[in-house]
Amino acid sequence: MRVVVTGASGNVGTALLRVLADAGDSVVGIARQVPPGSPDWVSCDIGAPAAEVVLSRAFAGADAVVHLAWAIQPTPGEPAMRRTNLVGSAHVLRAAERAGVPHVVVASSVAAYTPASTPVDEEWPCGGVPGSAYSLQKAELERMLVGRPGVAVVRPCAVVQPDAGGELARWVLSPLLPAGMLGRRWLPVPLWSGLRAQVVHAEDVARAIRVVLAHRAGGAFNVAADPPLSARELASVLGGFLLPVPFAVLRAVAWPTWRLGVQPLHPGWLRLADQASLMDCTRIRALGWEPRHPPREALAEFVAAVAEGRGTWGPLAPRHVGRWRRLGLGRPAHQSQGDVR
Repeated sequence: MRVVVTGASGNVGTALLRVLADAGDSVVGIARQVPPGSPDWVSCDIGAPAAEVVLSRAFAGADAVVHLAWAIQPTPGEPAMRRTNLVGSAHVLRAAERAGVPHVVVASSVAAYTPASTPVDEEWPCGGVPGSAYSLQKAELERMLVGRPGVAVVRPCAVVQPDAGGELARWVLSPLLPAGMLGRRWLPVPLWSGLRAQVVHAEDVARAIRVVLAHRAGGAFNVAADPPLSARELASVLGGFLLPVPFAVLRAVAWPTWRLGVQPLHPGWLRLADQASLMDCTRIRALGWEPRHPPREALAEFVAAVAEGRGTWGPLAPRHVGRWRRLGLGRPAHQSQGDVR
């Protein structure tokens, strides 16, 4: 196949490029930041006014387009989340239609689902989690896709891989916490006792997308590795032991510390973690997919990479700047995820 991948420099994108190359597919990567001197990449800001023209040219003759580009935790100096996520996605979909691409696979998320108390399948409503801009924009993306022929949707849970250690560390860790402290047995990890989370390795998500491409499948597909991890299991991988803290207390502390730029996680991320549904992945397994990486091991490999300062090129690489320069210094260091006070 000839496959064009938007957001190819990201966490899932880099893993997908490897999986597609191993399958013998011809791949073109699209990203704002591309490797210098590479003929198989196209530089494009998908939210820019001229993006649709650039994308239409890149999509010409493609057997499939995989749309992964998404602003997850942008800084104030980067384009607004909505511009990239929703305006940009509209550009991608119109460009694919203009170029006559027969199959489009779009990355959504478990975050798109309306909260549920039991594991959900792909028929569960996608209303999002109030108070989380990431979640509500994923739900809005899903509404954009309704009724479009030749479109498949992949909904993964939290995605990790060692190559993304630098990027994900910037998204979740305070500069006041040295990354090298992660995984130490004596490190307490403050979490609420009811937390449950599914984790999947980026390579397994990439393999799921490749399976969908190979089957020319349509509709939605949940992608997660079982079993879900409890708060105690998460704490034992991230540090040494669980420090139980009520959710309301953590959220109350998160607001002023995010607002002052002390740590990057807006309270909306905590609300999403607390209310995100667990997923039933029967449908993608029916196509022959199974995760190869157990979730605890995948998370442990990722934590070790963060602690060691690993990461590949571009947005995934660690940025070696002073700790104080990464603080917000009285202003948020990342764009808001929505006011949940």
